[in-house]
Amino acid sequence: MPVTVVRFNLVAPGATPAELGARYRAALEMAAYADDRGVSTVQTEEHHGAGNNWLPAPFAFAGAVFGATRRVAVTVSAIIGPLHDPLRLAEEIAVLDLLGNGRLVTVAGIGYRPEEYELFGVDFARRGTLQDELLETLLKAWTGEPFSYRGRTVRITPRPFTDPHPLLLVGGSSRAAARRAARLGLPFFPSAHLPELEAYYKELLVGYGTEGWVMMPAAETPLLHVAEDPDRAWARYGQHFLHEARTYASWQSGGVRSAVKSAATTVEDLRAEGVYRILTPEACVALGLDSYVLHPLAGGMPVEEGWRSLQLFCEQVLPRLES
Repeated sequence: MPVTVVRFNLVAPGATPAELGARYRAALEMAAYADDRGVSTVQTEEHHGAGNNWLPAPFAFAGAVFGATRRVAVTVSAIIGPLHDPLRLAEEIAVLDLLGNGRLVTVAGIGYRPEEYELFGVDFARRGTLQDELLETLLKAWTGEPFSYRGRTVRITPRPFTDPHPLLLVGGSSRAAARRAARLGLPFFPSAHLPELEAYYKELLVGYGTEGWVMMPAAETPLLHVAEDPDRAWARYGQHFLHEARTYASWQSGGVRSAVKSAATTVEDLRAEGVYRILTPEACVALGLDSYVLHPLAGGMPVEEGWRSLQLFCEQVLPRLES
């Protein structure tokens, strides 16, 4: 059975607060619907100061999802670790782990937008050092025992539900990220299909004498939308996918590698590229993927169209994947 993911970043260019509130509530209703029908995971993420209202508070959203669901995992992929206070983050994740009965998965990256660091007054040049401190602090804090933090002794309560600690992965596309994960004995989540980086991480595990594993996107990891008439859907809604693709492209400069990186500048280019795909239920089943990532509200997609996509996926695709 493939892993099935419903992704939400709640992007909505130009939306009013009332419209955003309605969108957030619709996403929670979608999460509950997906949970009832056996979807594996709800995925969300973190970005700050974006003009299109990209979700900046993934843990608040995760908590709401836990309140609306009973089985589905919630993956936060990824938090921008150095922007968080380590002790407060340890508490927040512990509480969410208790609320979700161990269903929270956190991927910690360092981000790639200097603007986000500037917003919070955090030195972008120190992001690697800050990430090391964050991860080390989380692991110590979740033991529930006193430990030394910035020259003083602290103790964090409550302890999480998951033993020995909530699922925490190190995300990134650099050798530094692989080293960080291996040194701490944490799982590694490359941000793209990077087999050479996986091999490097596994070599480091041996050198450090630690244990870990890799959760890596497949070589083909399209973001999906399901429609009965893909041509019509591309014509009416392709602009929403293009908005998200162009936003990502404007952020991911230099050596940033991502499973969803797109070079498209038009809807036609985006459709031909294949990073975003609108498919009939039959074509979706025929993909034969190990993981299916549905993105029902991509780029400000109208909520009613997002519902149509989700319902087609859950009613006409998911049962056939199970069989």
